[in-house]
Amino acid sequence: MKYKPHDYQTFATDFVLEHPACGLILDMGLGKSVITLTALWFLLLDSFDVGKVLVVAPKRVAENTWPTELKKWEHLDGLTWSLVLGSEKERRAALQRRVKIYIINRENVTWLVDNYRWDFDTLVMVVCK
Repeated sequence: MKYKPHDYQTFATDFVLEHPACGLILDMGLGKSVITLTALWFLLLDSFDVGKVLVVAPKRVAENTWPTELKKWEHLDGLTWSLVLGSEKERRAALQRRVKIYIINRENVTWLVDNYRWDFDTLVMVVCK
């Protein structure tokens, strides 16, 4: 699908790119994921300012929303990703994949910190009310 951002989405993407530490507070369905992924595409594949991203999200969002968004938008082509979910064996295998974006649910963050060398240079936290 072709991404035709609304003005506020373009503004938000630019805001993310201009502020290394920031947050997006938008209602559900207004495009926080695609805004963030658009900024990550630029940082990972255009400016090369970022090499490895960890996305921490609620389980349902990690499992469904982010993979759906990554597959949906044609301008995100080239972004590689791995879901760090499931059994410990599955999570370890997911971390061994050479991709740009690793997506994990909140409940597995402690396991990640305790069992994996932290080599992510960008962190995206997805918080839902």
